[in-house]
Order: sequence, then structure tokens, then C-alpha cells
Amino acid sequence: MAYKISDDCIACGACADACPVNAISEKDGKYVINADECLDCGACADACPVDAPKAE
Repeated sequence: MAYKISDDCIACGACADACPVNAISEKDGKYVINADECLDCGACADACPVDAPKAE
């Protein structure tokens, strides 16, 4: 089970900075999580100021 970033994302980059495996990248002004690389650790959710990353 991987995390997914919702439309609540404000593109601040906090999630990408917090990801220990660099599974998060910016694409078209939004951040996306590569599900194949996500460890499901929740670091992105903990770092996000608007709670955009959610467990699927």
C-alpha cells in the first residue's frame, strides 16, 4: 500500500524533502509519489502542512 498525494497539495515540496527514498517528484506543478518506490513510512504525511499525502 503506497501513499498518494491529493488535490489539496499546495506544491510546497515538504513531502519530497521528507521522503527517505526520494519517491516523490514534482510534475506539472503538483507532487506525485512513485508507488513502486514508496515504503509506506508516512514521512511525507507527517511533513505536509495540508495533509495532502494519504494512504491508499
